[in-house]
Amino acid sequence: MAPVTRGTTKRDAVEAVNVYLCKGITSSRVMKEKSTKNGEAANDLSTKKCVSCSSKDLRPMTEEAAMKLIPEVQGWNLVNEEGTLKLNRSWKVKNFTKGLELFKLVADIAEAENHHPDLHLTGWNNVKIDIWTHSVSGLTENDFILASKINTLELQHLLRKKMKGVSNKAEE
Repeated sequence: MAPVTRGTTKRDAVEAVNVYLCKGITSSRVMKEKSTKNGEAANDLSTKKCVSCSSKDLRPMTEEAAMKLIPEVQGWNLVNEEGTLKLNRSWKVKNFTKGLELFKLVADIAEAENHHPDLHLTGWNNVKIDIWTHSVSGLTENDFILASKINTLELQHLLRKKMKGVSNKAEE
């Protein structure tokens, strides 16, 4: 598959991300290989596809159900904001433009899945992503699928290096 270059349409870029995600093809700059001790995929959520949120039968999951899924999306936090369950995760990026690059990578996945997170860039290098299903005012499996797919992104080239003796939980 050819890399996305100048002149490539948004649709081409979304299709390219879909190929990466749906067929399990990895690129050293785009996707991290996920494996377990026996070589199987560490997280099958990343192989699922988000379903339409327009269904009238779609309901937010309970906190108990969310607690069962949270171990599947390492690095993400389950938060309750004013009665609404959400997933969130933070990173410290090298600089402002690296934060925008991270947003672009996340946006490509969000467009491919038709499920869009809230993206925050505060200060010059603090990135935070909140994921929840707005149409049901809570969490659905779609949110965990999106978080899992975001976890497959290779972000090391965008993140600040850890300082010796200082642990940055958001980057772990």
